[in-house]
Amino acid sequence: MRTLLDYLEAGDSLEVFLDHFPSVSREQAIAVLELAKEMLAAYANPA
Repeated sequence: MRTLLDYLEAGDSLEVFLDHFPSVSREQAIAVLELAKEMLAAYANPA
């Protein structure tokens, strides 16, 4: 199954992902992206 990040990596928009997964809210998708951003920042700048 493709994930939100797979869709974005392929060049699809958030709207395309949400159209394919109507059970996911925009707020949920944004929360996932924010978490991924935090994880990448922590990985790039370890304490």
